[in-house]
Amino acid sequence: MLRKIGLYLFAVAFFYAGVTHFIYDHGFARMFPSWVPFKLELVYMSGITEWLLALLLIFPQTRRAAGFATAIFLVAVLPANIYAAIYDIPAPWTDETTSTALWIRPFLQPLLIWWVLVVSKDSNQQKASGRMDRE
Repeated sequence: MLRKIGLYLFAVAFFYAGVTHFIYDHGFARMFPSWVPFKLELVYMSGITEWLLALLLIFPQTRRAAGFATAIFLVAVLPANIYAAIYDIPAPWTDETTSTALWIRPFLQPLLIWWVLVVSKDSNQQKASGRMDRE
């Protein structure tokens, strides 16, 4: 039950994160180095990706694959968070952010990856694994 709550919490938060990519698009675009082309398009694509992954996490048939895809996505966006922290680029929704707050995001990324992998695990697979351990 706790895992199911964690799953829905993650999916809602991830979906909302996708929404923020459209609300604060220029703020997210600042998180890319100047040499990266099509910044706004990348921001919009990542927002749509977050929506899609959040939705796919909800359905049992796609949950496991969506969990792996979300973990890969979180690894892929980590460089933007590190870049923002190194160059003191404020959070997308503000003009000022402390360095400490900026560095929290990259350090939380492994926790988010762990979280999505745990909550997207197939419960039938865990039950079978538990039965095998008892036998």
